Amino acid sequence: MNPRPKFSDTVESAHERLAVDDCGELYIVGDVHGSRAALEKLLSELDPADDDRLVFVGDLVRKGPDSPGVVDLVRDDDRLVSVRGNNEQKIVRGDKDPDWLRDGDRAYFESLPAAISFDDAIVVHGGVDPDRPLDDHTVEELLTMRAPSGDGYDGPFWYDDYDGPYRVFFGHTVHDSPMEREYAVGLDTGCVYGGTLTAYDYRNDDYVTIDQPTTHEQRDDSKFVSVV
Repeated sequence: MNPRPKFSDTVESAHERLAVDDCGELYIVGDVHGSRAALEKLLSELDPADDDRLVFVGDLVRKGPDSPGVVDLVRDDDRLVSVRGNNEQKIVRGDKDPDWLRDGDRAYFESLPAAISFDDAIVVHGGVDPDRPLDDHTVEELLTMRAPSGDGYDGPFWYDDYDGPYRVFFGHTVHDSPMEREYAVGLDTGCVYGGTLTAYDYRNDDYVTIDQPTTHEQRDDSKFVSVV
């Protein structure tokens, strides 16, 4: 088992280590984007016990119809935790001020860590640069990483050349199905765009997917990465 990941001092202050040895089932959940109905279906499907844990890859909010509802589901349940996504960060920075924002929401988003780690795994929203050590990353980079040596959705993507040692679970980059490499697992499967909401079952190395019959926001096919 790898030791606790070493981040820069700035990131370390926004890094949480999750104790999972004594917890039951463990799931990592992809981008929800305000799709409360899909999240409720997922929770009903998983039916988590009191000692189970769900870790979200961020982007709980924006684009979908019920961001406050998603926030309440995650914030009010001790079994559910999330890293901060770039959409939460936009609200924290003041770049976005959605009309649904309530007192306390911005503070909650700011409290979300940039990284959650357990065992030899790291959960971040965007990803990591394979050519640089973890302690050379900023919070912003962990939230937005996609193609550090390329051009957005034209790639190449960070995970194409990432070879560990930590297994990174992430969202942000939309795939048409879960993307799994030896050291990287992509879980944004386009729930808000009419795709699915995906959870990875960490204990059993399996996926749970919830179909989303409603397309809440249109997205060009070029902004979906096909998993071959």
